[in-house]
Amino acid sequence: MRERIWALLPLLLLLLPPPLWGGPPDGPRPEAQREPGPLQPFDLLYASGVAAYYSEDYEQAVRDLEAALRSHQRLREVRARCARHCAARRPLASPGAGPAAELPFFRALLERARCYRSCQTQRLGGPASRHRVSEDVRSDFQRRVPYNYLQRAYIKLNQLEKAVEAAHTFFMANPEHMEMQQNIENYRTMAGVEVLRLVDREAKPHLESYSAGVKHYEADDFELAIKYFEQALRDYFSEDTECRALCEGPQRFEEYEYLGYKAGLYEAIADHYMQVLVCQHECVRELATRPGRLSPIENFLPLHYDYLQFAYYRVGEYVKALECAKAYLLLHPDDEDVLDNVDYYESLLDDSSDPASIEAREDLAMFVKRHKLESELIKSAAEGLGFSYTEPNYWIRYGGRQDENRVPSGVNVEGAEVHGLSMGKKSSPKIDRDLREGGPLLYENITFVYNSEQLNGTQRVLLDNVLSEEQCRELHSVASGIMLVGDGYRGKTSPHTPNEKFEGATVLKALKFGYEGRVPLKSARLFYDISEKARKIVESYFMLNSTLYFSYTHMVCRTALSGQQERRTDLSHPIHADNCLLDPEANECWKEPPAYTFRDYSALLYMNDDFEGGEFIFTEMDAKTVTASIKPKCGRMISFSSGGENPHGVKAVTKGQRCAVALWFTLDPLYRELERIQADEVIAILDQEQQGKHELNINPKDEL
Repeated sequence: MRERIWALLPLLLLLLPPPLWGGPPDGPRPEAQREPGPLQPFDLLYASGVAAYYSEDYEQAVRDLEAALRSHQRLREVRARCARHCAARRPLASPGAGPAAELPFFRALLERARCYRSCQTQRLGGPASRHRVSEDVRSDFQRRVPYNYLQRAYIKLNQLEKAVEAAHTFFMANPEHMEMQQNIENYRTMAGVEVLRLVDREAKPHLESYSAGVKHYEADDFELAIKYFEQALRDYFSEDTECRALCEGPQRFEEYEYLGYKAGLYEAIADHYMQVLVCQHECVRELATRPGRLSPIENFLPLHYDYLQFAYYRVGEYVKALECAKAYLLLHPDDEDVLDNVDYYESLLDDSSDPASIEAREDLAMFVKRHKLESELIKSAAEGLGFSYTEPNYWIRYGGRQDENRVPSGVNVEGAEVHGLSMGKKSSPKIDRDLREGGPLLYENITFVYNSEQLNGTQRVLLDNVLSEEQCRELHSVASGIMLVGDGYRGKTSPHTPNEKFEGATVLKALKFGYEGRVPLKSARLFYDISEKARKIVESYFMLNSTLYFSYTHMVCRTALSGQQERRTDLSHPIHADNCLLDPEANECWKEPPAYTFRDYSALLYMNDDFEGGEFIFTEMDAKTVTASIKPKCGRMISFSSGGENPHGVKAVTKGQRCAVALWFTLDPLYRELERIQADEVIAILDQEQQGKHELNINPKDEL
């Protein structure tokens, strides 16, 4: 198997794209973009900017946050440029035969590593290790969180235009963020204009050009459509080169503890290289995914050639139309419409042109050849090295154009109507199970409060006394001992609003702390037991015919930050649905895997009421019209189905701390919560140990 992988590797090396920049690593750079001195790490600038924001030093916050964004962009440019430069200057040699056959390859590998390190050090003004950041910071920049702080800081400085730019840039990657949408509307009112000039500072050129191409195509302006689609392809392949270069960074070995990782030379190389290769292979999906969306534009890359083949036909460039049609067939060889188009375009060629000599576009031909070779190598490695891999369908056919112009030979093109591009979106489907409720509550003392009809919705129930006052106090005490700021929110102190602090903990963490004696084990177990109690109640009340499994269990507290509550208009948690992406403008909720589409029911079990604000609210699909409002209190539980039929959120917590146990459930055992399964095992061990102590008549205190 190793020989097979090595045999494929030289072919991959030959298929690496030519460098887009071949100059020396210290080549000229426009002075307007050059930062004086060594490049400052963007995570430190970001932290400084956030600290300045909370200190109300908004000018310093703007300086540091803008510098962090520039540093982040510059770091990406340096890494991509150095990767291209060193790939061109230090090509990898193919392993030969005979004694020491691998040495030329490893010599070339070491030379490239040295080139890469030298290039980065020179361009960054210091060692690249200074710029390694945490996963949380990386996630913040991917989600464009710095722009959220920026828009607030700019509005404090009365710089409306820059605030609008920052707000729009953030909103494009967070379209479900209703507060930001409202902010932009407020800014429009402040500006006194009907339409604001909205600028996305992080817009991807290939997506912008593609959208412009579609717009001109649908307006029958085929000359401009060609211009923008060709630009989109140039931008796409440039972005693909950068994406692949950035995949060559450090990888996470999730299945291993780093200090205990004892793989040999070839296993270690294979582990790392396969992670890099899979990442590079997935660039196809990343480049087709719009900011803030979970699913890519289906059939994205082939669609460029599908549009171009007809656009070129309409302007009379039949050779180019034929090249694009043949390019499209590289990915969809059995598409009957395009096969007919090829025959038709060939019939239009003059006698001097040989149809057989006209081949598919070279840019896509090289891309597809490399993509197929990568796929073969990954599948081969998965089989030989024992990891699981399923090749996604990157070119889904039903993402194709649905206009009549797909078959120019079969229609009157002068009168053809263009219906535009089908993006293949699927709205949240109607619930396909029987909607029932009113089953037994299973436990004594639980009080029924409201059903779906009384809560003005579908599949909703409100119960009281699920917890006793004593249990609430005990859980609150546990919370103070096990929670970390941002835990459960990728370490984010304020994941939904900068005006509150979020803390969280899972069941497994509580049991771990209990086992270690950091919190009472009895109290940690209570967290486990009451979540199981809630699961049984939900399963019974909604009269489900199959087992309800935990999808995620999380104890969370929201604390109002002092000095930040005046004139507050945002929500503690924006309006959303739990298993689909809420789209208020379209009045739909799009189910886009892997957006927790497997969640079926949700529940919130409240632990206290000694705070102000924090009401749980249901809304209509418009995310504005409130249909029910629920004030939390000890022992109260709200449960509901997780789909678009139940948009919900949390009003601002303006004083004190609001704590609850949040529960999400699934009917699909494939999506059971891993930590819950581990917690079940811990409980079984504890029960077994306790049983053994009883049999031996050992007092646990004696062991201390």
